[in-house]
Parts: sequence; C-alpha cells; structure tokens
Amino acid sequence: MRRFLKKITHPFLKLGLKLFYLKPRKYKYDDIVVKVHPDVFPPHLTLSTKILLDFIKPIHIKNKTFLELGCGSGIISLVASKKGAIVTSTDINPTALQYLKKASEINTLKVELISSNLFDNLKNRTFDYIVINPPYYPKNPKNIKEQAWFCGENFEYFKKLFLQLSDFLKNDTTILMILSQDCDISYISSIALKNQISLECVFEKTIVMEKNFIFSIKKTEKEDTEKEIAKEPLIKKH
Repeated sequence: MRRFLKKITHPFLKLGLKLFYLKPRKYKYDDIVVKVHPDVFPPHLTLSTKILLDFIKPIHIKNKTFLELGCGSGIISLVASKKGAIVTSTDINPTALQYLKKASEINTLKVELISSNLFDNLKNRTFDYIVINPPYYPKNPKNIKEQAWFCGENFEYFKKLFLQLSDFLKNDTTILMILSQDCDISYISSIALKNQISLECVFEKTIVMEKNFIFSIKKTEKEDTEKEIAKEPLIKKH
C-alpha cells in the first residue's frame, strides 16, 4: 500500500518541491535559523535531518570534536556548536558552505568549514563524533545538487565512504548514519562488511508511513565480519 501511494503521489510531490524550492528558504530548529539555497539538500520537507537533530539533542558533546560529513544546510553543525562541540562541517557543494558560513555568523556560532568529497581533505584528522546523512538513491547524479540525493548506479558513494571510514574508526569514536527504508539497506550493509565495518541500528522512527533508521558504525574483526555476512539482512526493505 505504501509503495502504491508513493507511486501515485510522487509526481505531485516532485512538482510541489520544485516550486517550493525556487528560492532560498529558512529552516529553524529551536532558536537556530539557516537559509537553505535551492541547490542544497532541503531539511524542510524531508525527514532525516529533523530525526538526527532530535536524536543528537540530548547527547553530551560539550568540548567534543564533531564532524558533520556532507553538511548541506549545516543546521546539525550549528546545533552541535551551540551544545559546545568543536565542530567541523564538510561538503562538496560550495554553495552549501557559503550559506553555512553566513548562518554561523548570524547565529554567532563557531564552525570550521572544509570543502571535501567525503574524507578527501580530512587526512590525519580525528573526531569524537561523526554524523552522516548520505545520498542513497542508486542513480548517477547529473550535477552537484543531485549529489545530495543519488549515490551512483553502483552505490559508488558508499564504496568510497566505507573504504575511507576505516581510518577514522577509533575505539572512542561515535559514528552515526541515518538511512530510510526506501533505500537498499542490506546492500549498503554488505558494502560496509567488505571493509570490516558493521551497521548497528540504534534508533528507529516512522513518520508518514516511512521508517528511518539511525545506525551506529563500528569496526569488526575478520571473524565477526564473516558471521555478519552469513546472517539475515539487517533491515528488510519494504
């Protein structure tokens, strides 16, 4: 039923989103406000950003190093900064970084901005917390805006992410990533396992018939990896 409803409403939703995002739109969480450019991932009508914000809100991150990988609007970075974290925000989209810089100044919150494709420009850095809201639709992006939505026909984004992520997985590092039931979670998990990385679901929330999952990312030993590969899928796609 959910798939049927989504199929018949998708054209109208797509048109509505296109009209809504013809110009920059403000987004507010608590008392922090950002302006989101049309070429940047929109937190307004999507679910993942708000779910991550609510999940992070009660976590004690004061004086902790915090990376938002692929920050988009940067609202998560600003909330983390207000909570006292030492924040680094990266994105491949220069417009996203430009708008976040303005937002950080308006909200008088400190954020280090780095232009980077995943971890390319973060060599020799370590973080206490890393938060990832990834693109997960299997299609090749045509432009920089679409890179916030599409991970490549062969999930190239995740192949590079998990390959690089191995260098950032320390015992005291907390890495959180959100995924929707609309993506192929089992296949994404299999890519992680090939890099001796496991995804553990730590939070689940359903909004408007769509389930979203927050995963904790951990490094696994070779023996554990083999056991995980033999198991049933982590989350069955509906």
